[in-house]
Amino acid sequence: MQCAESMRVHAYFDGELDALAAADVERHSATCAECRALLHDLQQVRAALRQDLTYEAAPAALRARITRSLIQESAVSNPRPSRDRLTSWRPRLFWQGAFSGIGGTALAAGIAFFLFAPPLTNPLLDDLVGAHVRSLMPDHLIDVVSTDKHTVKPWFAGHTDVSPVVADFEQQGYRLIGGRADYFDHQRAAVVVYQHGAHVINVFSWATTTGALPANTTRNGYHLAFWKTGNLEYCAVSDTAWDELLGLTRLLQDMSTHDTR
Repeated sequence: MQCAESMRVHAYFDGELDALAAADVERHSATCAECRALLHDLQQVRAALRQDLTYEAAPAALRARITRSLIQESAVSNPRPSRDRLTSWRPRLFWQGAFSGIGGTALAAGIAFFLFAPPLTNPLLDDLVGAHVRSLMPDHLIDVVSTDKHTVKPWFAGHTDVSPVVADFEQQGYRLIGGRADYFDHQRAAVVVYQHGAHVINVFSWATTTGALPANTTRNGYHLAFWKTGNLEYCAVSDTAWDELLGLTRLLQDMSTHDTR
């Protein structure tokens, strides 16, 4: 009989699964000869198609006809304004008002704000959220798959510039599922990956830098919780609820304090 996971294998091969489902298929394929063979066959078919399939370019006359049609359609949809409409507006009057009295003061204040105000975005936050989102794509979540901290923690040696706290808190609802290396802030950062219900929590760690650690915040729907232990800085990123995310950070901070004693 055909394996019940064969449909998910097809979805995995096409990159249609989220990170957790993709990890499940990878673990299943490691023990299911039928699904491993199916993956192999799909890879062979893709390779053959890419090698033998020829692409036919559209004739030059057809491309030119389509281009002319698009230009004509655009001209009808967006007619050019008439000369009378263009000349009826007098920009000189606007600028006279803007640079007189209150208008000139407000404009000068606005220019000063954009020139001297600090940037509204934090590159570190962008890097962390970007790394978290990339990890949720198929085959990007985990480099070392294990629920054993004695397997995950030694893996970071040689793969990252830091040695983070690694612990399994499955009894508290935070299951350790592995780790990976990432690169941001000019460092090989360590990432410990936890699963909490249907949510993935990435815990990033990197060596302390001269910049101040950001406050806890939310960016693009993802919560970011920061803390520092010793010479390491940490950030837990997830779309789970704040209380649930902070629950994991408290467990990790307690573990870090215990290890440093």
